[in-house]
Amino acid sequence: MSTDLDRSTVEEAYAKWAPIYDVVFGAVFEAGRKVAIQAAERIGGRILEFGVGTGIALPNYRRTNRLVGVDISEPMLQKARERVQKEKLDHVEGLCLMDGAHMGFADESFDVVIAQFVITVVPHPEATLDEMARVLKPGGEIILVNHLGAEDGPRAVFEKWFARRARKLGWRPEFQFARLRNWAVKNGTVDVPVAKNVGLGMYTMVRFRKRSAAEMAGAEEGVALAG
Repeated sequence: MSTDLDRSTVEEAYAKWAPIYDVVFGAVFEAGRKVAIQAAERIGGRILEFGVGTGIALPNYRRTNRLVGVDISEPMLQKARERVQKEKLDHVEGLCLMDGAHMGFADESFDVVIAQFVITVVPHPEATLDEMARVLKPGGEIILVNHLGAEDGPRAVFEKWFARRARKLGWRPEFQFARLRNWAVKNGTVDVPVAKNVGLGMYTMVRFRKRSAAEMAGAEEGVALAG
């Protein structure tokens, strides 16, 4: 039996979470959200909020930014639309139903891509990260905040055991930082990720800076000379 996630599993799980998500996870994830938004706003500009969910983070951005939110769950997006209307969040350009592995944005459309508590639960994390890098402008950053699985020890053993049971909830608890680092190396358009513990050590913020064409050309030249 596969322990991975598929789109139907994620959609079904988050349709159930939508009515209670803010109550269950609002305070729990607040510290991680604040740190991620602060990092995003050091760059600012046009920001893609990937996995926007109920839009719980949208009011926390300064109105000088322009925000676009995407999510795979229509029930979650409906909550976000209601929030935007109720709180008059005029810095939100749009909320879009999209599969993260196939986003309908042009290349280099955003200054920042931020994903809060979502990369470990999407069906295809590496393909989704490829898309994030594609739509990001050179010099911009992908900013993730998430619980990441332990590399070893008792917690790693528990997370691997719990993985099958967690799938019905739409979770992938054994997802480790190494998977993000390996993606960055394979993708080749971003720097090696920088990780920082946030949220009282419960969560990790991971940042990837996108290289310019000149930087990538220089790196390729260096490899060629070394060879």
